[in-house]
Amino acid sequence: MSGLPRLALVPGEPAGVGPELCVRLAQSPLPARLLAYADGDTLLAAAQALGLPLRLREADEDAGPGELALVEHRNAVPVRFGEATPANAAAVIGALRAAAADALAGRVQGLVTGPVHKATINRGGIAFTGVTELLAEAASCEVVMMLANPQLRVALATTHLPLRAVPEAITQAGLLRVLRITQRALREQFGIAQPRLRVLGLNPHAGESGELGREEIEIIAPVLDLLRAEGFTLEGPLPADTAFLPQQRGDFDAVVAMYHDQGLPVLKASGFEDAVNITLGLPFPRVAVDHGTALALAGRGLADPSSLRHAVALCAELARRRTRTCA
Repeated sequence: MSGLPRLALVPGEPAGVGPELCVRLAQSPLPARLLAYADGDTLLAAAQALGLPLRLREADEDAGPGELALVEHRNAVPVRFGEATPANAAAVIGALRAAAADALAGRVQGLVTGPVHKATINRGGIAFTGVTELLAEAASCEVVMMLANPQLRVALATTHLPLRAVPEAITQAGLLRVLRITQRALREQFGIAQPRLRVLGLNPHAGESGELGREEIEIIAPVLDLLRAEGFTLEGPLPADTAFLPQQRGDFDAVVAMYHDQGLPVLKASGFEDAVNITLGLPFPRVAVDHGTALALAGRGLADPSSLRHAVALCAELARRRTRTCA
């Protein structure tokens, strides 16, 4: 196992499906050595609820099937699956920060994260907008959120904003940053020598030549022209309603959407179980599941581990090609 990359694994919300997905993942051989940053009692309780074996090993030990190496992050109160409590918010954030610090120090070669419950963390007195933002702050990097499945990759120009705030957030400087980070990550992490990017417009029909909005003319198109002069392969601004046609998916490597719900519904509809969330621009690979905490399913053995399995496989692949500088 020594030749496999060592990845930090953070289950996320302890009362959700994250712990049991980690237990299920640990039952089979994997393309990486996993080091869980979690509460050991919660992992053991999840294993018991599923009727699966689990042995916890020391952090410096390798783990085989039915085992997980552990960096202990104790919850403040015992977990009841399905009932998220703000009292354990500090343990969730502490595990994420510790895993990020170890990735930055090179003690692990990548980071895989389960789903967190943002509202519970904030109710625990910790200002929190998301794991992507937490990692960007920890690494002092500018980052881009990309979601992917075997059919599509979609990067976002803006992430978790109210729809009314999106137009003002689409700027030339911001779009240049997103496209450059995405281009570099596709080349250096995914091994695509000349990435082909499709860039969506903001408005219906990409603005209809200015009749339905001028952001395409005044902001997006000038950025694309500038980057084409630098050698980027770009299409756009494109109408979102036709940019994802299945018969054209072999013509591009990724789509850059202007806002969250412009691109992600198409991706999730094309393969939700296989989708993962990737943070581009960090000095280490980070891949997360593309689903929530599913509190109603927690502890019942009904949660699908496919997204977490894909996240580990992709993170291991990216770790073998990682760079050590911010994009």
